Amino acid sequence: MYRGELLSPAGDAECFDSALNFGADAVYLAGKQFGMRSAPANFDMLTLRTAVEKAHKKGVKVYVTCNTLPRNEEIDRMPAFLEETADCGIDAFIIADLGVMSLAAKYAPKVERHVSTQAGVVNYQTAGMLYDMGASRVVLARELSLDDIAGIRAKTNPKLEIEAFIHGSMCVSFSGRCLISSYLTGRDANRGDCAQPCRWKYHLYEEHREGQYFPVTEEDGGTYLYNSRDLCMIEHIDDVLKAGVTSLKIEGRAKSAYYVAVTTNAYRHALDDYYAQGEGWTLAPWIKEELEKVSHREYNTGFYYGAEPGQNTKDGGYIRKYQVVAVCDDYRDGRAYLTQRNKFYAGDELDILPPGGVPFILRPDNMFDEQGEPIPSAPHATQKLSIITETEIPKGSLLRVKMN
Repeated sequence: MYRGELLSPAGDAECFDSALNFGADAVYLAGKQFGMRSAPANFDMLTLRTAVEKAHKKGVKVYVTCNTLPRNEEIDRMPAFLEETADCGIDAFIIADLGVMSLAAKYAPKVERHVSTQAGVVNYQTAGMLYDMGASRVVLARELSLDDIAGIRAKTNPKLEIEAFIHGSMCVSFSGRCLISSYLTGRDANRGDCAQPCRWKYHLYEEHREGQYFPVTEEDGGTYLYNSRDLCMIEHIDDVLKAGVTSLKIEGRAKSAYYVAVTTNAYRHALDDYYAQGEGWTLAPWIKEELEKVSHREYNTGFYYGAEPGQNTKDGGYIRKYQVVAVCDDYRDGRAYLTQRNKFYAGDELDILPPGGVPFILRPDNMFDEQGEPIPSAPHATQKLSIITETEIPKGSLLRVKMN
């Protein structure tokens, strides 16, 4: 059985380490230019080179997004960016613009070229043409059904890899090509600077009644005209793989290291269980529960089964049930050494997620500061502390508490 690739996002070095530690086969990220997410820290050439070296030691690939739609003055800077980035040892560029495809072939010929979802590939003819132009992979438009994907797979060269999103935020516009942000805020979504106005609440104004607004009563809380639900295919990875998807992609380069860790770990275990069980595969309940422990909007299966994903009409925010309170730095002699992330108390029920492992529960009655003095809580940001426990907490584990 072909083992599909699990592809995780990284917006900074901490997210990158989470992807590596929790089971990604490949990581996608952006440099300081030409990436579709400008809000995250992203990677300069030094941190990129370090990340690639670290990933390759673990057999993990690194793909760099180069998927904005560059203007004339930006395209002039592209050759130098491509050469410098390629020199860092990356495995592929993710590209949306045909001009950039041409430049990448010229200035970084040894680096694979993946065609971004921004290119809107929806049929086998386009996929085949891009393969003939030198693309080794196409990231399909998110609006396709599993039958559409299977049709593309059946009618393209078997060497062409197919990538598809399986988890994360959906976009109201076709494959992310949106102008709402540009119109309302001057921030160009197609150049990595989306203000996400699709998540805002809207009201109606009448031109002769200045200062008055009228609610559009889709819901009592207001109207969310464009606010799409989040994609989650954790229960259907078998169908995704059978449709011919080569790489299963988690969305989220603007999200936290905790999000990367939890989603990567969940899909890693789901995939490994599927490979082990084959046709008899069933999703372990704890895996599905894990994806409820990250901030998310209401989940659905997107367009994969032919239905539109629909809106989240209730509100513009996230469902958030858990928060990270500490990270384990070390465990020795029956004591776990922690760094605080959010306030928590001795006696709290801690939900612990070890790297690459299955979550477990502890309720330590004790907590100590750096000097070994007992403390009732850990209220200070990045505070160093320890707890006594016979149950080993592996280094890098995330400690969480359920929010009230």
